Amino acid sequence: MADKTTAPLLDVVPLSRPYRAADELSNLDAVLRSGHAHGDGRFTESASGRLKTLSGSANVLLTTSATHALEMASSLLDIGPGDEVVLPSFTFPSAADAVARTGARCVFVDLDPATGNLDPAGVAEAIGPHTKAISIMHYGGVPVDVEVQAIAVEHGLPIIEDNAHGLGVPGLGTIGVLAAQSFHDTKNVHCGEGGALFINDPALLSRAEIMREKGTNRSQFLRGQIDKYSWVDWGSSYLPSEFNSAVLDAQLSEFGEIQRMRSSVWNRYSAELAGWAAENGVLPMNPPGGIHASHLFYLLMPTWEDQTRFIAHLRVRGVQAAFHYVPLDSSPAGLRYGRTLRTLGRSEDFSRRLVRLPLWAGMGESSVSRVIEAALDYRVSPSAAA
Repeated sequence: MADKTTAPLLDVVPLSRPYRAADELSNLDAVLRSGHAHGDGRFTESASGRLKTLSGSANVLLTTSATHALEMASSLLDIGPGDEVVLPSFTFPSAADAVARTGARCVFVDLDPATGNLDPAGVAEAIGPHTKAISIMHYGGVPVDVEVQAIAVEHGLPIIEDNAHGLGVPGLGTIGVLAAQSFHDTKNVHCGEGGALFINDPALLSRAEIMREKGTNRSQFLRGQIDKYSWVDWGSSYLPSEFNSAVLDAQLSEFGEIQRMRSSVWNRYSAELAGWAAENGVLPMNPPGGIHASHLFYLLMPTWEDQTRFIAHLRVRGVQAAFHYVPLDSSPAGLRYGRTLRTLGRSEDFSRRLVRLPLWAGMGESSVSRVIEAALDYRVSPSAAA
């Protein structure tokens, strides 16, 4: 006899699904036919050019990941032992990894619950005699408060910009002297694994090229500026293959359509969940000025308990939802490689109430409706409603 408590099997609506661009296979075939599969070929050049147009950054170097771009940024700014870098606790570990690997210390600050971005007041408070840089991340492609830029200027500090979520939002990618972009397959455009470093201080470009090419001046050699190349500085193998660049170039060629499809999903969630959210004390993502990258859509549940219950509620109905970052200051590595000036309660509360809904380019109307209907069927915990 069947167990009546077992939920029926459903096709799951996944949290994310990698987009397939029309020219990916033809681009990959072109790489195979060319005999040039290592990096810095035709598709590296084309994808870099598209990124310059999208971001407004004059200098773009494709990398093997955003993590590697952030590592390059720390090295280019000569961050090292004895230095400190101010950064949000609510962010992906790569930002902290890029600091910790140099021997410098992370100084974690709290967030603004209206955006999930680091709080300018916390940044100002955290700056001290050993501060070497400020690292920012635009959560969901929502721009960090401009006050952070003013604080950086006041103290003469460079900004490292993690723009993994924000490609295409005007101005993002050009705020920092260096900016990292991600092309992981969960991002709006992707190449499976990949990234880019936007170099907004021309004085750093030559060394960045050397660093990306294993510490050699090979880029200058390929341009015919020198007759042989040699090992001249610290570096690593940060250059992606032409296969990655070929897929990325195909994706970037459809960026406008990708954004249109993602925005359509985002707008439906925002409009059709508003009434339910107000009745249940849920706070939907509401970016200041409506500026965001349609990278994700989140709900802030009224209690920590509701986060767990809501995710489980959606799962039973065949919808994959998820929390997001666990604050870095409380993590084992964060305790080892970082410090805080005070308890970062807003970061913990934001993390333990946030639920991300499925969102990807090409998500069908029926799938979006299924997510919305499942959400509308949820009622908050009695403790929250009391």
